[in-house]
Amino acid sequence: MAELRVPPGRAGRMRLRRSLDVARRGADLLDQKLRILRARHEELLRAEHTAREDWNERLREAETWLRRGLLLGGEEALEAEAPAHPAELEVAWTATMGVRHPGTASCTLPERDLDQPAPAATALLHAETAYAAAVRAAAVYAAAGTAVRAVGDEVLATRLRVRALRRHWIPRLETALVLADSALEQNEHEDAVRRKWASDAAARAR
Repeated sequence: MAELRVPPGRAGRMRLRRSLDVARRGADLLDQKLRILRARHEELLRAEHTAREDWNERLREAETWLRRGLLLGGEEALEAEAPAHPAELEVAWTATMGVRHPGTASCTLPERDLDQPAPAATALLHAETAYAAAVRAAAVYAAAGTAVRAVGDEVLATRLRVRALRRHWIPRLETALVLADSALEQNEHEDAVRRKWASDAAARAR
């Protein structure tokens, strides 16, 4: 927390009032930001849950077809050349209240070469298709998880900033303003007394 330095007199009181107004407006704006971020975070959590369920389902389906293919064709049926091109992942980024995070993700898998023989067992062909779908679902799930973490981190950081303002900085400013008002009032009272004494002394001297 920054050190609170207050000039004496009316200038210090005016500065404190301005600082307090700024702090209160800042806290209100951060509260609004926090509400928006929380709502968005909840949406992203639901999307992540859906993406995880979809990925798990497609992975289970692929593994089921793989087991069937291995039973029919044996492990040697899996021996094949690696694809000529790797899979390509494309992520479209977006932002929520200034927080950059993945919006959507898509994965393009290489197609089988025309001269490459198809799996001997039909179950392995189904497994290949199912694993491709699982990889695409994994890309969506990974992007959703990244978005959840990014927005979640900002929710936490914004909550801490609001708490620092509401519980620490604003109360310090309010206390300092009360003390400044009291000191100024005391000084004005003392000045009035001194002026009265001076006036009375001048009257007696006449």
